[in-house]
Amino acid sequence: MTNEPSPASPAPSASASAHVEPPVAADETTMLTAWLDAHRAAVHRTCAGLSAEHAVAAPLPSSPMMSIGGIVSHLRWVEHAWFEILLLDLPDQGYATPDDPDAEWRRGTEVPLPQLLDEYEAQCERSREITARLDLDTSALRARKDEDPTTLRWVLVHMVEETARHNGHLDLLRELADGTTNR
Repeated sequence: MTNEPSPASPAPSASASAHVEPPVAADETTMLTAWLDAHRAAVHRTCAGLSAEHAVAAPLPSSPMMSIGGIVSHLRWVEHAWFEILLLDLPDQGYATPDDPDAEWRRGTEVPLPQLLDEYEAQCERSREITARLDLDTSALRARKDEDPTTLRWVLVHMVEETARHNGHLDLLRELADGTTNR
């Protein structure tokens, strides 16, 4: 096992991959955004140096679409869905459609991982900009089916959970791929 990235893919940008240590005492917005940024940065660190072959591998028979690239693509899409589509009621620029609800997962095997990571970071930056403009109690402009509109606070908590859960998947897939562990 190694923790050294291979030369297969470029290292992520310093801002995207830097270890983010959330504060132990801060206001609610700072705490939520710091934890989300810590998990976002972990995505980049886990993917650093991964070969193109390993980025598209789906080694779990029970989850044939779950590849590292698929997870990164999915995380990019959920950032867009929660911050832009639901909160701001902007048009869906994502990949999933009623005819192909798994398109973002499939895209992870079609687009090179460095491009997926760049797209993910750009989407995270848009989410940060949206968050900076809104109050935590701001209600989403679009409600989910049969539900009251969510608030920015709920979206941030959900995105911490979603990104953290998928980081666990990334850790396991990376270790299965080449033995690299994220310490």
